[in-house]
Amino acid sequence: MENVQNLSKEASELLDLTHNNKKDLVAMLAPSFIVDFDYPEIVRMLKKLGFKYVVEVARGAEMTNSQLLALTKLHPDRKYITNPCPTIVRLIKSKYPQLLEYLAPIDSPMSATAKIVDKEWPGLKKVFIGPCLMKKFEANEDRKELNILAITFRDLQQVFDIKKIKPRALLKLRRVSKKNEFDIIGGHTRLYPISGGLAQSSGITKKLTDAEYDVISGPNNANKALSEFLSKSELKILDILNCDGGCINGPGMNSKASLDERRKRVIDFYEKK
Repeated sequence: MENVQNLSKEASELLDLTHNNKKDLVAMLAPSFIVDFDYPEIVRMLKKLGFKYVVEVARGAEMTNSQLLALTKLHPDRKYITNPCPTIVRLIKSKYPQLLEYLAPIDSPMSATAKIVDKEWPGLKKVFIGPCLMKKFEANEDRKELNILAITFRDLQQVFDIKKIKPRALLKLRRVSKKNEFDIIGGHTRLYPISGGLAQSSGITKKLTDAEYDVISGPNNANKALSEFLSKSELKILDILNCDGGCINGPGMNSKASLDERRKRVIDFYEKK
């Protein structure tokens, strides 16, 4: 095998798990996957790698939305900061501890999806695959009880390369097999990785006035928004992500495409649902 020594600890663990099919695996694909991989070809490649099931984290994002909307209904006068971004969560803990009480006490899409998988297939090993390095900390520190192995798209591509698993020609992709479709699918929450995806997919943009919600992405904007959060009396929901443009710009991605091109791939995939 080539380049094994350059693998992250998590990618090495995945490689070990897939060796001789040591354990039944479930892949949980973050909705930004479509920027780096084609569908349904990615499902075929993952199952060839050794995954028994492949699910969309966009499904868990639906639970995240439902939990947030339930909170706003139960406490209509409270202010909340959304929590899907582990970098923002850590930023608040380290730099803005006075805002901890405003972090929405709900499951992130990754955690929600893990709970769905546990209910559907108890005992199987869950592997989250996404664009974010900090998800590894969320899995290992914040939600250790869920037993998630978190890797990046870049990690996955390295494992594919080592196992010599490659995408098929586009001509063959026209013949879609049922077994190469998602085992649990998402829907409107496929928009989640774009800045404002949570606000739009949850319906917050229609339920609240412009002054009552804010959509923020990028580290500079995030710091400014958090420092001003308490002073904005009308603000109820802060939909915030650390990466510029959202999770489509995560550091664990392979794509060299522009931000606009990445956004278009996500929207096109959403519209094909």
